[in-house]
Amino acid sequence: MFKNKIRFEAPKQYLDLKEEFPQPIKLNIPKWFKKINHDVENFTIKGCMPFLDTLTTGYLLRLPQDFYLKHNFKEGDNYQSKLVPSVSDNHGCNLNTTNFNEIHPTKQFEGSSMGKKNNNFPAYKILNPWTIVTPKGYSCLFLPPMNNVDDRFSIIPGIVDTDTYNLPINFPILLNGDKYPVQDTLLKKGTPYVQVIPYKRESWNMEIKEKKQTVKKIFFYNLTFIQKYKNKFWNKVSWN
Repeated sequence: MFKNKIRFEAPKQYLDLKEEFPQPIKLNIPKWFKKINHDVENFTIKGCMPFLDTLTTGYLLRLPQDFYLKHNFKEGDNYQSKLVPSVSDNHGCNLNTTNFNEIHPTKQFEGSSMGKKNNNFPAYKILNPWTIVTPKGYSCLFLPPMNNVDDRFSIIPGIVDTDTYNLPINFPILLNGDKYPVQDTLLKKGTPYVQVIPYKRESWNMEIKEKKQTVKKIFFYNLTFIQKYKNKFWNKVSWN
């Protein structure tokens, strides 16, 4: 079919909304990172290639429409949580609050840290318009944008065999109840919410063995590793 190409497919009406297209995540470097002053006299995280790779690896999905979030509010005698899509901005992307398949009840993750983080409310699922297609033998890892996640919510990470699964992939989200026990906010269309990393499926075996190091090597790793990593070890990968 094709090699090292990932394809995002959506209904025709959605293809007119180019500002909401998936894109290489490297085009969405956070502003705070760009503003960091970095030079030889002021060495910062901006010079750390492993950190930069988290911001530039893979592709980005953005919220397909506005969602109004009202979480952990009292209605009558009970506390409620609601995530309501903007009706006037619906392009085939919606949040289904009646279909069981589109809400994960708390009993599905009872006792987990996810449930506690979500204040023990159900996990909502955002319906994504994009079908993702990868070459044979390749899957995709889906996770919140690394080191650039919206602190109000995040998706539950997952892996899908996108070479055989030919339907849109919908993402359950958890609200950040640790930081925001109560929320009344707008999640704006275009907000980054999923990092997509395609990878080749392979089977692995592990082994554990002793690593012997000389004093010189230990000194090198401790004191000059960051400066040398980019030139000696780092391999550039393109995500276009």
